[in-house]
Amino acid sequence: MPSAREVVRIVLIVVAVAISLYLIYQVRRPLLWLLIAIFLAAALSPPVNWLARRMRRGFAVTIVFVCLLAAPILLIALIVPTIINEGTRFADNVPQYARDVTNFVEDNRRLREINQDYDITSRLEEEAAKLPDRLGGAAGTLRDVGLGIVNSLFALITILVLTAFLLANGRAWTDRALEMRPQEQRERLRRSLDRMGAAVGGYVAGAMTIALIAGVATYIVLLILGVPFRAPLAVIAGLFSLIPLVGATIAAVLIGVVTLFENFPTATIVWAIWAIVYQQFENHVIQPQIQKRTVNVHPFITIVSVLFGATLLGILGALVAIPVAASIQILFREYVDWRTLTIKPQSPEEPPSGGPPSGGAPPAEPPEEPPPAVGPAPA
Repeated sequence: MPSAREVVRIVLIVVAVAISLYLIYQVRRPLLWLLIAIFLAAALSPPVNWLARRMRRGFAVTIVFVCLLAAPILLIALIVPTIINEGTRFADNVPQYARDVTNFVEDNRRLREINQDYDITSRLEEEAAKLPDRLGGAAGTLRDVGLGIVNSLFALITILVLTAFLLANGRAWTDRALEMRPQEQRERLRRSLDRMGAAVGGYVAGAMTIALIAGVATYIVLLILGVPFRAPLAVIAGLFSLIPLVGATIAAVLIGVVTLFENFPTATIVWAIWAIVYQQFENHVIQPQIQKRTVNVHPFITIVSVLFGATLLGILGALVAIPVAASIQILFREYVDWRTLTIKPQSPEEPPSGGPPSGGAPPAEPPEEPPPAVGPAPA
């Protein structure tokens, strides 16, 4: 039977764990912001360190942050106006598209019989005529989305401020924390942190390289096919390629829908063939060659980590799953190495002195003495 003291100790441990989990749940949003800031700081450390060797670190952090903020602004300025203009033009042309469908049905006897039974084309024309009037509702939806974006600015500003502090002083804080550990653990922890930072930065650099290749290749193919809006579509292809496993497929489907309205079916067929071939080339040649130089993670672990990350945090979890898996792998290897060194190997037993030398022939045995002669003693 456990003593009363042990029972009280177990109860206190359970209560402390429950309270800790409850507090973590309550502050889950700031913790998520902190994790995002740590990831951004690790990803931005290589360019900041490179610039810091040529100027003051504060100026280097400022330059990198300006580039970081300018990139999404340029992308929005390139994509959003095109989407709005073409969406409005499409809504205005939908009635004409509906009339074209009606004429096509009237020219086909079988389709005409089906249309007479179900009156499909008249309903289609009625809904198409209402579509331009519904743009006001779409504008209201966009307004609500804009309000949500404005409400998220506080989180974005907080994350950027945390990232700036980590880039400016994160190394000093890390060194001070490591000084509290013994010397043998200090070096091992510092090496692990450096490898984890290199893995995150390398993953981001590799992902951006793959996105650039995908965007440029998409632009060239769409230029050859004569598809309009190839620059925004190329940007979309590059951005979606940042999402592991499914991003490139989603972008290919979206661009394929656009090709339906331009030189159908030739452009659509050519695009579908090129998208399939390029995805295989990217998955088996480009991505392994780039990622193996930065993040050494097994493909099975990559797939499992992406699935888990996407389930837990959605697209954000899928984006950070691979560097997180690489960091866990680095920590596990360091732990195994540390445990191996703490186990003292037993020294092999030494052979007895005078034994046969290793790998040589045994020494020759001394000749036996002849037995004494048996017979009468000499006189």
